[in-house]
Amino acid sequence: MIDKLSMFMALAREKHFGRAALSLGITQPTLSSAIRALEDQLGVQLVRRGSRFQGLTPEGERVLGWARRIVADARAMQAEMQASRKGVSGLLRIGVIPTAMPRIAELTGPFLRRHPNAGVSILSRSSDEIRDQIEALELDAGVTYLDSEPLGRVQSMPLYRETYCLIDRSALDGPADWAETATRPLCLLTPDMQNRRIVTRHLVEAGADTLPRVESTSMLAILSHVATGDWAAILPRALARGLPLPEGVRARDLTGHGHMVGLVVARREPHPPLVEALIRIVASIDTFNE
Repeated sequence: MIDKLSMFMALAREKHFGRAALSLGITQPTLSSAIRALEDQLGVQLVRRGSRFQGLTPEGERVLGWARRIVADARAMQAEMQASRKGVSGLLRIGVIPTAMPRIAELTGPFLRRHPNAGVSILSRSSDEIRDQIEALELDAGVTYLDSEPLGRVQSMPLYRETYCLIDRSALDGPADWAETATRPLCLLTPDMQNRRIVTRHLVEAGADTLPRVESTSMLAILSHVATGDWAAILPRALARGLPLPEGVRARDLTGHGHMVGLVVARREPHPPLVEALIRIVASIDTFNE
């Protein structure tokens, strides 16, 4: 049944029989037969069918929750038995919000040094994607904001506090405040990014009455606009310090306490060995040095 539940989870994720079969490395008839066999075994219809996939039935939605728990426990059991023989090994999949990428090695570096048989896959994801993909067992852990929006059913551990900089070609020295920043022509990240939603709240509180005219998912595109002298940007301090700023462009600290960024993992006990090993790393380093 574990294999069939895994196939059902893939179908729920891809929402298409052909794509789900391709992701599993099997044929579409094999997937369809497995889903029908699972339905027969459980005695309920799980999938609405027509000429194409039309979604899950209410029973299918309930089974999906069970499937995720059962498959997660089965994988954790298998990994724990392997770890008892060989030590912690395998690939740890971590989703990371883009603004935390400059600091991720402060977490993965100690993890890899302590566990030489393990590897990491570091994937750039939005905070919403991290939440959803941890629940769907597509990620083992995430690094995301802890205090801005609901996290879902996860266990969280703080890493560091994200603060912000005003990036522009101004000759001014010293910190900037949000009221000053709200008057500037801004080039910001797109609204689907949680960092942008955080920044927007600060700007609105400071009296901003217009939206930025330039939005981008690319830091390079943002900095290229700032380099012209016509635009300013707001970036996390770690990112501003990690990127090569164009000539003449300066980063000025913005006032305020910032927002907590931390590690999130699925709330379950026991954790798989890779996840438990990562949690121990976080506990040993406490929080990142500022």
